[in-house]
Amino acid sequence: MRLLLAEDEKELSNALVVILKHSNYSVDAVYNGQDALDYITNGDYDGVVLDIMMPKMDGITVLRKVRESGNSVPVLLLTAKSEIDDRVTGLDSGADDYLTKPFATKELLARIRAMTRRKGENTGSLLNCGNISLNRSTFEVSSPKATLRLANKEFQMLEMLMSNEGMIISTERFMEKIWGHDTETNQNVVWVYVSYLRKKLAALDANVAIKAVRNRGYALEAVND
Repeated sequence: MRLLLAEDEKELSNALVVILKHSNYSVDAVYNGQDALDYITNGDYDGVVLDIMMPKMDGITVLRKVRESGNSVPVLLLTAKSEIDDRVTGLDSGADDYLTKPFATKELLARIRAMTRRKGENTGSLLNCGNISLNRSTFEVSSPKATLRLANKEFQMLEMLMSNEGMIISTERFMEKIWGHDTETNQNVVWVYVSYLRKKLAALDANVAIKAVRNRGYALEAVND
């Protein structure tokens, strides 16, 4: 899953990025409210961790603008303040949850899991294409023949393909969504993960396959008998 972390304390932000990546999240980090709004507007995130007190634009204003635009991305607010009014204002502005600093890492991760799980429940836990099903809760892909558990990035890639069946997804789009804006990873990694998924689909006797479209990207399409 891809998260945006908006936290102006760079030392804390750097520590959180390490923790989140270790927990198999892809993370983009920004340090002020205006950048947070720009990234949310132009990105496609599974969740946002948003500090309230930030330069250029505070987190509450960012959140209100995001909700006014119709974007329902899950948002967890971070605040150094513990007053009830701040919590109420944040929740009334469209936050899904809040966490008061200082906080335990385990609690942060648990709240992120709960927040993104609720989003998954709203969109449905199962994706179906052809004779395969992808379970968003268990990271398992199934066919009448067998069930296989996917690694995190395999799951994200197959979820994108199945959610956009028949549509071409560019290598750049995979990189942005799964590895993040600022990754230094070579784009060849996309081809590597496509290869992993093709082998697993073959092992399942899937009647859909990942087709490469020269100079454009990849698409999940029905296999012609």
